[in-house]
Amino acid sequence: MAPERTFTGKVFIGISVDGFIARPDGSLDWLVPRGEAAGDTGYHDFIAGIDTMVVGRGTFETALGFGEDNWPYTDLRVAVLSTTLPDDADTRVTVFRDEASLAAGLASWGSTDVYVDGGKTIRALLRAGMVQELTITTVPVLIGEGVPLFGPVGGDIPLTLRSTVRLGAGVIQTTYVVDQE
Repeated sequence: MAPERTFTGKVFIGISVDGFIARPDGSLDWLVPRGEAAGDTGYHDFIAGIDTMVVGRGTFETALGFGEDNWPYTDLRVAVLSTTLPDDADTRVTVFRDEASLAAGLASWGSTDVYVDGGKTIRALLRAGMVQELTITTVPVLIGEGVPLFGPVGGDIPLTLRSTVRLGAGVIQTTYVVDQE
């Protein structure tokens, strides 16, 4: 059963045609130039409506790799869902060990629009009923292997198509709403 929810969990992510969000080493070299060629993907409008970011350890560590002056989550509360990251890993984030404590933390913060990022975290929050919207931007490339967006989610998760838009460079963006049971 999904925890009581005071927020809307939203995914906004780019994938390859074969369903990967990154190369095995986490690299996005296949995505960045194609994403730029797509033109306006709506990301800036999307992020302007977000008050809280939820990522897993891998996505958090990738963000740290951008350097101190390039922290991508400025002006957002950041929650990291991790069983291994130390609680005091970074003063800019709060670490949660499981979905139930994360849901309670988001509620206590008064979070309303939550951006969920990272493959494992997206799958975990889908299983927990904490994602209500998925915007998936598919770029026209097969990378053959990497970090998958989807995998075991504990059963069917019915979706309703909200929109599909063709962007530049053959990029397709599809938004789904998770059907609530």
